[in-house]
Amino acid sequence: MAYAYDDENIFAKILRGEIPNKTVLETEHCLAFEDIAPKAPVHVLVIPKGPYVCYDHFADEASDEEIVDFVRTIGEISRMTGVVEDGFRVISNAKHNGAQEVPHLHVHVLGGKHMGPMVTV
Repeated sequence: MAYAYDDENIFAKILRGEIPNKTVLETEHCLAFEDIAPKAPVHVLVIPKGPYVCYDHFADEASDEEIVDFVRTIGEISRMTGVVEDGFRVISNAKHNGAQEVPHLHVHVLGGKHMGPMVTV
């Protein structure tokens, strides 16, 4: 599948330093920062630095090093923010039906309270 990456999306601008963020952790391949509209006491976004639209794009085209760094960064964020013991949620929305709002792969790490049902209709 062909993926069209929009390098003017908000996360691309954050990665270029055009828009400020509250960085929680930066690695060689990832940036993790606080969500500007948090839905839980802990709400951190983890994004790869590469131009990946969504999870399947990343899974198809990212290098092994990028994939390992992304997964380990999500784990490190969960430990750094203290949500490991009581539990947390990791969410990645993909494309239209998945309600993806920014066309750059991002994972939400949410915790610090009971998160309720996964999906309500």
